[in-house]
Formats: sequence, C-alpha cells, structure tokens
Amino acid sequence: MNDSKWIWRFVSLVSIIATIIFIVGFGYAVKDIVNPQGDVPLTSLPQETVSPEGDAAEILKVVALGDSLAKGTGDNTGNGFVKRAVSGMLLDGGKVSLLGNLGINGLTTTGLQSELKEAGVKYTIRQANTILVSIGGNDLFRGSGMSQSGNAGPDSAASAPSEASGNGSAAAKEEMTPESLLAALPEASKRLGALLQQISEINPEAKVYYLGLYNPFGDIPEMQVPGNQAVTVWNNAAMEIINRHSNMTLVPTFDLFHNHLEKYLSSDHYHPSGEGYQRIADRIIQAMR
Repeated sequence: MNDSKWIWRFVSLVSIIATIIFIVGFGYAVKDIVNPQGDVPLTSLPQETVSPEGDAAEILKVVALGDSLAKGTGDNTGNGFVKRAVSGMLLDGGKVSLLGNLGINGLTTTGLQSELKEAGVKYTIRQANTILVSIGGNDLFRGSGMSQSGNAGPDSAASAPSEASGNGSAAAKEEMTPESLLAALPEASKRLGALLQQISEINPEAKVYYLGLYNPFGDIPEMQVPGNQAVTVWNNAAMEIINRHSNMTLVPTFDLFHNHLEKYLSSDHYHPSGEGYQRIADRIIQAMR
C-alpha cells in the first residue's frame, strides 16, 4: 500500500515538472514570435580576413609599340625587353598578360604615327593598361646622314653587321657631327610629342613607359661626343614631353649602356644583346613598382 502511494507521488511530481518545462518553453516560443531577435549581432561574428593587396591587384595587360628594340632584334632568344619584362613581373608574383608586340624594324616616329591610325592597332591599344614604347633611334641617326653610309640606325645595322667597322664606319664618322645630329632633333621631337599624345587619346587610362635612347657609338672616339650630345638632347626633350602627361614615365637607358657597350650590345654594334635587353627589362620593372 505504501509502495503504491510513493509511486503515485513520484508520477505526480514528474507531471508537475514536465508541465512547468512546457509552460516555460511555450513562453519563449511566444516571445520569439512576438519580438523576433533577428540574426546574431555582427559584432559577435568573426571579422572578415582582409585579402593581401597583391590578391586584388589589377592584371597588367601589356602592349609594346615602336621600332626594332621593341621587337627584340639582336636578342638570340627572341625575347627582347618586352617578354623579359613580362617574365620578370610574373616571377615577382604579378598578374601579367602580353596582348601583343607591335614592334617593327625600321620604324620612325613618322611611321609610328601612321601605325596609330590603323583600326587594329587602336583596338589593341584600347585593350591595354600598360604600354611600352621604343622609338626615336632611327629618327636620330638617320637624320645624321648615316643612312648613306650603311649604318642607318638600329635596323639597317642589323642587316649589315659587318659595316659596323671598316669603310662604312669611317664614312659614318665623317658625317656624324653634332650639327648633323642636332639638326634632325626639333622636328623629330615634335613628332614624338604628337605620337605620345595620340597614344594618350586612344587610351587615356593606360600607363605609358617610354624608353629613352642610348648612344651605341660611345666606344668610338670620333663618335662618342656627338652621339652623347644628341642622345642627351633627345632624352631631355622626351622628358619635357612626358612630364605633361601624368600617366607617362621615361625609362632611362643611357646609363645602362654607357661604358658597357661591349657587354650589352649585340654583334651588330647597335641593338642590345640578350644581357642588354635584360638590363632594360629590369629597369622597366623597377619603373612600374
């Protein structure tokens, strides 16, 4: 009898506790419906990890314009400064895409101005955000009368490397004077300014890197002074032009080759060798950082 009594008391107690739990749970459910709390406050969530700056970096879309140096003439690997610069940027962890190399042997500022009017060239430039330009060597040295001596700048030199010495070189020495070189500069520098303006108008958002000139005849006593003078005047004029454009940079090359021509020029004694192009590529990468 007593056992039955305690059993009923135990069952009653369990029922009371269950009823209380049900009432409390029901109360919380009603509260959530009447006054919903929403999501967990943002302050209590883990903060988003900020991606490294390099991860969000813009992909560099590169186009090269200009003469045989842009094309890479003289480099046995065929890479020139363009592919070498792109490879260097990739090794640095950059995101780079070479859209095209439009370098043409023998191109002058006049020739490049004409190229910039072509629809295909304009389209390619518009797709880029980084433009490498090498132009002016043919203007400068052809203007000296060297074209009659068989050394008409970088492109004819490539076709006749044997003329870098001997009779062709002797004729060039006679014709290459400060006066003959400097006489060609005013009009050529005007054309340089015009074509850089053309590039800016075709793609005002792109960054333009113009390669300054070097003197490939700096190791020939009779040609060292006039060559240095002409190249210096040209580079100074280019700097004045480029300073008018916030998106343009002059990449100097004169100091890279000065007193190092034997090491950094190819066998034609005009175009850079592979090592010379690598030095230019390194300088371009440095300018981009």
